[in-house]
Amino acid sequence: MNKEYEKLVGMNIRNLREKAELTQEQLSAKLQVRGCDITRSALAKIEVGQRHLYPDEIKLLKEILSVEYNDIFM
Repeated sequence: MNKEYEKLVGMNIRNLREKAELTQEQLSAKLQVRGCDITRSALAKIEVGQRHLYPDEIKLLKEILSVEYNDIFM
């Protein structure tokens, strides 16, 4: 994936998380409860474009944040 695009996606996730009034710790805990083994640190790396997203993470982020896929990728 393009590094600039990864940063944009990460920024979108951060904005959506903040709009949902969740901390990184809270969001990573919600992901963990649903079977996604992700730490707060890994989520922080995603938000700054330093770590790739996996399909299961994308699906769960969509569900937890109550958004559409386009909200994550636009």
